[in-house]
Amino acid sequence: MTAPRENQAPAGRPTGVIVLADGTVLQGFGAGKTGSAIGEVCFNTAMTGHQEILADPSYAGQIVCFTFPHIGNVGANIEDEEASSDQGRKAAVGMISRAPITPPANWRAEQGFGDWLADRAIVAVTGIDTRALTRRIRDEGMPMGVIAHDPEGQFDLDALKALAAAAPTMEGRELARAVSSTGAADWDEGDWAWSTGFAMGPKDGPLVVVLDYGVKANILRRLASAGARVHVVPGSASAADVLALQPAGVLVSNGPGDPAATGQYSLETIRGVIDAGVPTLGICLGHQMLALALGGKTLKMVQGHHGANHPVKNLETGQVEIVSMNHGFAVDAATLPADAVQTHVSLFDGTNCGFKLKDRPVWAVQHHPEASPGPQDSFAVFETFVSALKEAA
Repeated sequence: MTAPRENQAPAGRPTGVIVLADGTVLQGFGAGKTGSAIGEVCFNTAMTGHQEILADPSYAGQIVCFTFPHIGNVGANIEDEEASSDQGRKAAVGMISRAPITPPANWRAEQGFGDWLADRAIVAVTGIDTRALTRRIRDEGMPMGVIAHDPEGQFDLDALKALAAAAPTMEGRELARAVSSTGAADWDEGDWAWSTGFAMGPKDGPLVVVLDYGVKANILRRLASAGARVHVVPGSASAADVLALQPAGVLVSNGPGDPAATGQYSLETIRGVIDAGVPTLGICLGHQMLALALGGKTLKMVQGHHGANHPVKNLETGQVEIVSMNHGFAVDAATLPADAVQTHVSLFDGTNCGFKLKDRPVWAVQHHPEASPGPQDSFAVFETFVSALKEAA
């Protein structure tokens, strides 16, 4: 393991700043990459999994404020990566925390968290009153901002304020192309086990083609572990490209940005797959784009849902599932087609978190069923999907 260069809050001038679009300046101490980055500032309530969160391509173009004060003690390792090298390892651009980054104290750590942030080109600022920033986002929404790190503490605040004020919001932004795979490839890695590492995926079983708009690696692992052969194609693939592979099913993946913007090039493909009768599952951004493809609408949320302990009610079973969330847009349930049935709702704000069609094999969930925020409440999404493909074979 490389020697950590974790940051400790130094005496003297701040080495990190966050400038919000309204000109607010928050001063702290820099870590990770030096320089600056522009993004939408959101908060995430997870107490663990910080590497997986920041490596999730769905966070592309965002600066993540962690509400849990401590960070870094688990370190980082290659097995917990969520973005493949083919996706350019692009995800969150910035990180905000209350406490300084601590050296790793975990047997799985291969790298200190500060080093990992620098390698992933993530600008970080610690020493921030994250509780106050979270309250502001909760009350006023997710602002655009600039995060900057300079070891010498030299900042042109006027220039940073101008950058933050001019930053385009997430509405209307297409970010999925930048984190989608550049080519098609098979995926054969299954779930991770304590003593043996990642299992191998099946050599037979139903073929699931994944439309990659920034797919998390663990979605692919869960599909493989549920018994599917997995083949990943870029989000720009056409319906003809997908159908030529003769898939038993298609998964429309998670990803960043405004689903309506991504839909400008993806909805025709999704409609083509649905019209061909291929069973289709959408997750997160994929859930939103399935809704758009069926004539529904999406809405920009004030604060979004970002965390690992969100209660979602499964309306089919009556059970409450504790799930991971990461989205700033939501499906307007009132605009879903007449043949759609709402299957999940958020118990935080009642927003739609899932639907299925009555007469066609289409399912979608807003939350991340591949994540393990302690429980594994939503893993059945993959088992149910793959079982349906096997029964239809």
